[in-house]
Amino acid sequence: MFDKYIIVEDTLRNTGDDDDVTGFQLGVRLPYYRGLGLSMVEDIEVTIDGETSSSASVSLTVHGNTYKLTDLPGVFDDRWEMGEVATVSVERAGGLVEGPHSVAVRQRLRISYMPVPGGGTDLKTLTLRH
Repeated sequence: MFDKYIIVEDTLRNTGDDDDVTGFQLGVRLPYYRGLGLSMVEDIEVTIDGETSSSASVSLTVHGNTYKLTDLPGVFDDRWEMGEVATVSVERAGGLVEGPHSVAVRQRLRISYMPVPGGGTDLKTLTLRH
């Protein structure tokens, strides 16, 4: 239902500095009508131009707090609220080249009252500008 709102337009950026680009980041939202504790975010898969990033290279920043994706199962004292734009960062030497990129984000969420994982997928073309 909220899948088309996962990827936030005009948020694709390289990270690091001009001399040492260490990866890229983009803004994302939950595809769910309530907030969730971060321990209930099971996976955030980021695919750029057909290449899926490893979970070990992905981190999530929510209201100023940054967590490696692999650490989220143990984060019981922080939440991601409905509508809140979080930043997903991916470590990737050299980042991305300037121009348009096909960006897919798939989230797998553990919803307490659902017997199967929830979540959603969004696919957009975003343009990286220097």
